[in-house]
Amino acid sequence: MTRRFGDRARFAVEVGEVWPPPPTPATELRTVDLWAAGKWLTTDDNTAFLPTFIRFLRSTAGKVRRREVSPCPFPQRAPEEVFHLLHADDETDFREQFWLMHWGETVDNVTSYAYLDGDDLVIVFSYWRAEHPFPEDLGKVFVARIPADEFATVLDEAADLLDAELVR
Repeated sequence: MTRRFGDRARFAVEVGEVWPPPPTPATELRTVDLWAAGKWLTTDDNTAFLPTFIRFLRSTAGKVRRREVSPCPFPQRAPEEVFHLLHADDETDFREQFWLMHWGETVDNVTSYAYLDGDDLVIVFSYWRAEHPFPEDLGKVFVARIPADEFATVLDEAADLLDAELVR
């Protein structure tokens, strides 16, 4: 049974089945789907290695709760333009301060940046792999806006469930 935390239209984590499915002995792998702006982020690999993935979720939730996320680097620009400006800067380390969801293979098919805009976390992302299952989305920039504390709560709740079900 899948458990959803959050809202797909803003940001959601959906925790699915243990992988591989029973009767195979339990493992530290789990199906986890991530959504932002109504788009499925984990199109290429939605199998998470729980010890690492739980640590990513908790660390990111803490960072957001403490507001250790940079504000918008270009406040007079639209989020899509912010994405393009950050993405084009491959000669400095400036854009790295806007990396937030670098959670391994589960999201390595998207380029994403995040920043604070008041009390909201803004996530801008684009798919980059040519073999994306939704070719009409390639090259487009998507924007998810979610209250920062809600985002952190979604991550914490998903991490709590995954941690409780982790076979130790």
